[in-house]
Amino acid sequence: MSSSAPQRATKIVATIGTTSGTPEMLRKLVAAGVNVFRLNFSHGTQAEQAERIRAIRAMEEETGQPACILADLQGPKHRVGVVADGVVLKAGDDFVLDRSTETGTAARVGLPHPEIFDALQPGARLLIDDGKLVLRVTSIGDDSFTTKVEVGGPLSSRKGVNLPDLILDSPPLTEKDMSDLDFALECGVDWVALSFVQRARDVIEAKAAIDGRAALMSKIEKPAALAELSDIVAASDGIMVARGDLGVELPPEEVPGWQKRIVAECRMIGKPVVVATQMLESMINSPTPTRAEASDVAGAVFDGADAVMLSGETAVGSYPVETVTMMARIIMAAESHIMANPESAPPKLPTEPSLYHAVALATVSLAETVGAEVIVAFSTSGNTAVRIARERPLIPFLVLSPFVEVRRRLAILWGTQTAASTITEDFESAITEGVAEIAGRGIAQSGAHVVIVAGMPFGIAGTTNSIRVATI
Repeated sequence: MSSSAPQRATKIVATIGTTSGTPEMLRKLVAAGVNVFRLNFSHGTQAEQAERIRAIRAMEEETGQPACILADLQGPKHRVGVVADGVVLKAGDDFVLDRSTETGTAARVGLPHPEIFDALQPGARLLIDDGKLVLRVTSIGDDSFTTKVEVGGPLSSRKGVNLPDLILDSPPLTEKDMSDLDFALECGVDWVALSFVQRARDVIEAKAAIDGRAALMSKIEKPAALAELSDIVAASDGIMVARGDLGVELPPEEVPGWQKRIVAECRMIGKPVVVATQMLESMINSPTPTRAEASDVAGAVFDGADAVMLSGETAVGSYPVETVTMMARIIMAAESHIMANPESAPPKLPTEPSLYHAVALATVSLAETVGAEVIVAFSTSGNTAVRIARERPLIPFLVLSPFVEVRRRLAILWGTQTAASTITEDFESAITEGVAEIAGRGIAQSGAHVVIVAGMPFGIAGTTNSIRVATI
């Protein structure tokens, strides 16, 4: 990679599934531009996921490039019970949901979730089958409640139920999640995504269970989470705007505004944010996207998202490599547009009055003022990288860390390239090492300025306070 070829800053997360988990396909996906592999624990067995993790780590060994793995937990899914064939609910009819396990009919169905019965209120909506059916609670008994069908249609067994008007007192991690979490952490995943977060308390409980073994990404997909957005962002290591379920529980027209707001909130306090769901959905079955999908991906780049995500497109789609290639092209075009038209860039952020944010801002300003070709940050924890990425510098930045876990985790962060460094307490020898890494990668030409940021005393986490200009 020469300094003339622009480096893509916005990262790509791809879901690995039945069509994309083979070693050969993983290599092709990385070549096409994948930065983070997502494993969706709503589908497949732990044995299948273990095989994928092994294949990803083997490829990492082969290429020497850190591979980032995101384990996405299923979370508390609510579903109706078994329903007889051919049941259709008609708008205006009464329909009962109860605790019975008998087969459902056009008059009633079982709902095996006591926490829903505990939280019920008259007037609350039940959205069934991704919102295709809408029921409204009219009266509540001990073991059953009656609803009015507002939007009718066919009802089949085990369809999902969303309750946008209620906060359920369910633990953030189900028994399945706890089992999957233990398994994923034993396998050494880098990020864990927590589904259906309702409040900051859910994040804190999950972080206690993870106990520092991986970074935690909260998925914003319930209206309840929007009420506690700032606290949830603060408690999390990263955020995913999960537009699928969010678009079921919120009116669809409200989702784009919330997406912008969530991305802005994450950028403000320097937390990586991923925009997900249906980004290039038509490419599951087509080799080209719709124009609207291309605009959607570019829109996330213009908003300042750290990463954009592919779900079914790469997990089960017919064109996984083409989809990643297309996404990378759309991102590059959007980023080129921002370079040529700075007014299209996400707005510059106010800097918090803290030493670390001030040093990051000064580093980027100095690098841009002296025309440096690259910023180099030495980081033992990855926090320095997060603060520099928050400023969205117009020049490449390289993070050197002695810890592979830190380098893997940073793969999701906007603009970040990483390299291994030796563990040293000597700033001068570290600078020499950083300059050699840049020269070896061809990121900057001979004679170019390089801005280096680190902490003194060197190698101690949380001490970033020194900026140096060096020349290749």
